Amino acid sequence: MFNQGEIVHHTRDAIGSILVVDYRKHRVMTFNSIFEQSKIDRRHPHLPVHEYNRAMMLPAAFMTPQHVTVLGLGGGVMVTGFHHLLPECHIHAVELRQSVVDVAREYFSLPDSARVRVTVADAREALENMPSASTDFLLSDLYSHDRMSPTQAQKQFVDDCSRVLTDAGWLVLNYHRTPDPEGPYFQQLRQHFSVVLLLRTRSNNTVIYASKQGFDALSSKDPKLQALESHFPIGWRQLMTKVTRV
Repeated sequence: MFNQGEIVHHTRDAIGSILVVDYRKHRVMTFNSIFEQSKIDRRHPHLPVHEYNRAMMLPAAFMTPQHVTVLGLGGGVMVTGFHHLLPECHIHAVELRQSVVDVAREYFSLPDSARVRVTVADAREALENMPSASTDFLLSDLYSHDRMSPTQAQKQFVDDCSRVLTDAGWLVLNYHRTPDPEGPYFQQLRQHFSVVLLLRTRSNNTVIYASKQGFDALSSKDPKLQALESHFPIGWRQLMTKVTRV
């Protein structure tokens, strides 16, 4: 994947390699594999490029969070996006690797802000230690160089996500493959959440949304989506047309 780009940074830690690759318009973080962990437009680093990252921000059309938790920092795309979109919101990111945090700060414009806190820890352990009802959005994007972390598929993980979310909060999960809608994972989600939605992206990622409160679906023509698009252009209306109930 690197033959058309320039490797501008390479480092290694105990887990493996981290590379930063520049293309004509974009900058990519990869863990030395074919998968892009993060991708930004270098002219507008606050705007996520990957459709699944954009889709993970969609609940900002459903409610205005005061606190957002992000599990799996990568280049900080979600953190940077919410920091720009929601000027009153506080954001807590959990990342396993200090070296990933360092690269996000130096090469991906991760905000140096009093509203942003980054914890270097295992996401599962950090989640267990979070206070109940302490966050409005919980976004999980836990991936290694070649696969999704099995943590995201565990019963205890879903239990803890439900516990730390406020009553009106939203859980957002990025899955490389869609779990069986009739299988045990979605059954577990339905035990905690009254609303479960999903959005399949062009790259075959599936973004799962879950909330304890009822949800009135937004029309793709809703003025709120247009207002969001004017401030933060990521195709809110098009994303909304892809959302389905499970």
